[in-house]
Amino acid sequence: MFDKLEAVESRFEELESRLGDPDLANRPGDFRKLSQEHSSLLKLVEEYRIYKKIRAELESNKELMNDKDREIVAIAADEIKRLDAELEASKKSLQVHLLPEDPNDQKNIVLEIRAGAGGEEAALFVAELFRLYQRFSEKQGWKMEMLSANPTGIGGFREVVAEIQGQRVYSRLKYEGGVHRVQRVPQTEAQGRIHTSTVTVAVLPEAEEVDVVLNPVDLKIDVFRSGGAGGQSVNTTDSAVRITHIPSGLVVVCQDERSQNKNKGRAMKILRSRLLAQEQERAAKTHSDARRLMVGTGDRSERIRTYNFPQGRVTDHRIGLTLYQLPDVMEGKVEELFDGLQAFFQAELLKEQGMA
Repeated sequence: MFDKLEAVESRFEELESRLGDPDLANRPGDFRKLSQEHSSLLKLVEEYRIYKKIRAELESNKELMNDKDREIVAIAADEIKRLDAELEASKKSLQVHLLPEDPNDQKNIVLEIRAGAGGEEAALFVAELFRLYQRFSEKQGWKMEMLSANPTGIGGFREVVAEIQGQRVYSRLKYEGGVHRVQRVPQTEAQGRIHTSTVTVAVLPEAEEVDVVLNPVDLKIDVFRSGGAGGQSVNTTDSAVRITHIPSGLVVVCQDERSQNKNKGRAMKILRSRLLAQEQERAAKTHSDARRLMVGTGDRSERIRTYNFPQGRVTDHRIGLTLYQLPDVMEGKVEELFDGLQAFFQAELLKEQGMA
């Protein structure tokens, strides 16, 4: 580990020297490439230098333990205790920085939320969960745009699909995929009995055209008039678009925009992201025995979290974390949940890499 860190620091210093070359300004392509590499190493090198500074201070205080002055020895002993803890924390931080980054972490996402078991109650919770992610996205400074929705008559959604753009969106939301369970008394329940409903969430890294190349001959594109509640026409033009990807059988429908071109563009964006996710799932399954980390992080058939309204609690079953702050969570205050998930899966990956 430390041989690798020394090599990284040497490379960082080499980059700093090369970026200081005045002639580099005449080669914008090279300058951009070197700047990006320099930026990617910066945090790791800073943390390594902090580690070396703490280690040097620790060694100095260990030498003072041989001093004849008891007061100095006592002070040194206290410092050693403090520095030992700081060195261990710095080492763990270095290990996290050395973990291979998920290539999707920097990507925007396509978020899909669908009603599962529970009928209208499940559809209502789809709307509430969508609002939760909307509130959280606003706090992060991300841009969230609804791509497709299938509303019910009482304010819920059978399905809602949205795009979220911003810095490291996938990195922050990738553990949200799976089955979310809600337990509460529906407004229509006269007996006051608690019902259990489920909602499925899929977090798909947004696919660029270079990630997924679509052959036009593999696509069947149909256009039709958008339909409203009760089958009423809400549009007098054929603006709704249905795209069928023949090889995979995937079907995407978009009808929320009045423009056929906009609906087609949204449908293609969703289709690319679903195909990319499908391919990545296949690759993950190929290596499932070696990648225990993947178990419980994206399987849509697995219950990952429960929202219990009568008790005001939310429980993430993967990490055993329960918070009695459900009203705050539903307002998008999910940092404690997300931080806990990130720490847990980083620890699992460290074990897998033999660094823990």
